[in-house]
Amino acid sequence: MRDLAEGVEGPDVVLVQTEPYGPLRPPGATGVEIEFGQQGRALNVDLVATRGVSRVLLRWKRRLPGDVLILGDAWERTYGDLSWQGHRAERPLPWMFLVHDREAAITWGAGVEVRGGAMAFWTVDPHGFSLWLDVRSGDSPVRPGSRRIHAATIHAVRGSERPFLVHGALTGLLCPDPLLPSTPLVGANNYYYAYGKDFDRAAVVRDARTIAELVGDHPVRPYGVVDDGWSPNGTADGRPGTPGPWDRPRRPQFGEMSELADAVRAEGVRPGIWFRPLLREALPAGGHGRSRDGAYAMDPSDPAALEIVSTDVSRFVEWGFEFIKHDFSTWDAFGRWGSAMGASVTGRPWQPATEPHPARGWEPADVTRTNAEVLVDLYRTIREAAGDSVILACDVIGHLAAGNTHAQRIGDDTSGLVWERTRRIGVNTLAFRLAQHGRFFVADADCVPSTRHTDWAKNRQFLDLVARSGTALFVSVDPASRTPAVDDDLSAALRLALDGGVPGGIEPLDWMTSTTPERWRGGGTVFTYDWIEQAGADPFEWGEFNR
Repeated sequence: MRDLAEGVEGPDVVLVQTEPYGPLRPPGATGVEIEFGQQGRALNVDLVATRGVSRVLLRWKRRLPGDVLILGDAWERTYGDLSWQGHRAERPLPWMFLVHDREAAITWGAGVEVRGGAMAFWTVDPHGFSLWLDVRSGDSPVRPGSRRIHAATIHAVRGSERPFLVHGALTGLLCPDPLLPSTPLVGANNYYYAYGKDFDRAAVVRDARTIAELVGDHPVRPYGVVDDGWSPNGTADGRPGTPGPWDRPRRPQFGEMSELADAVRAEGVRPGIWFRPLLREALPAGGHGRSRDGAYAMDPSDPAALEIVSTDVSRFVEWGFEFIKHDFSTWDAFGRWGSAMGASVTGRPWQPATEPHPARGWEPADVTRTNAEVLVDLYRTIREAAGDSVILACDVIGHLAAGNTHAQRIGDDTSGLVWERTRRIGVNTLAFRLAQHGRFFVADADCVPSTRHTDWAKNRQFLDLVARSGTALFVSVDPASRTPAVDDDLSAALRLALDGGVPGGIEPLDWMTSTTPERWRGGGTVFTYDWIEQAGADPFEWGEFNR
């Protein structure tokens, strides 16, 4: 495909917010210096803020047609909420946006490069588009001293090609150095039938044997992941998400974790393990953090916290685990799920201040670095400690983790209990974030369950789609759900996924008119799925779906 990159000009309007709930003002009135520089066709944005700064607003004045469709991304995972929409001027579009002009048959857009120093989102309206660069430290101004903050590198694209291809071109520009595994990511994960409860070493080894049987003699070996529930405070005690420590199993029935890894490997499966890096029963002496889920989340800006996380990851490698899944770090850092972030990843709802010195929010241990910079350091710490092990990151800011994780869970949880959740979240995230696959990391739309509670006729279609896509495919197979027909479906899909999916990948065809596309193209074939149950889609929200 031809090069769709377009030059980025400087903005027409630049405004600065020094206090997180204060007014926007021109830079000259704030003591904050904003510097722009060309990097090829991209535009660099740096800032120096000796007195502190919270946000920078950049505005480009352009007249947009009324009959356009607009697409953005998500802060961390998606929650069944991505779609092409018409003008909605206040809608935050994290990281990147695309505009499809239906009359001109042109798609164009812009985004910020991965691992920048700001939490960045766009807004688009009929009179132009704006980029908000959130450089807060916690919910307070960052005070970097004389240090220059590289807030963003902005790239742009424009083309008459299909919007899906333009989307891929944009994501390719935004990450010049993805960290990709040497083989497809395929395996077993028991979470969606066990949900962290009532499993032991024998169950882990049984699941490894199952996945080995299903893939047969395929030369690429699958993974067997020990998910939540193995550690001393595992979910069997009823807690929503496990706090550490991560130095031993919860039950004697697990035995030594190094022996468990060896037992999984003996089945011809590569051993993997899950953990929640920031949550602890108690903070270390002198450590910094905040109360979270009945325990304490360590402050990732604290070097002592990063040392503890590094030690945990190194221990998993020493035990022999070749795959490490880390989870919950965005929630633990900010106390907010991506679905609730809106225009602000943390802090109070927007309240324009009338006082000369408006109140600030919470502060982390290190106020000299932005939230974005702190998270990049956390992800880098995990990657460096993992050595040659493959990393799957869940509940992370994927735009900041790209280059420091091999794979990202791109959507919220699927379900082994309710098919509607898998339809809303799994299908939506695969369609609207597929462009990131292989360009940012390996995309993981989450597990395909095989359980007694969900309709296999629906799950097998999701299984087929994920296998064809070449993205990560992990299955949660309840032993009680296995039949010869189910095993045949699983075996064919797993082996296709281990081959890397269909040649050339897949593409959603009706994604501009549906949040859960049913028509897809891949390998020269158009295939259609039926995601809707007999009674239609469930229009209600329920506790498991709506965090």
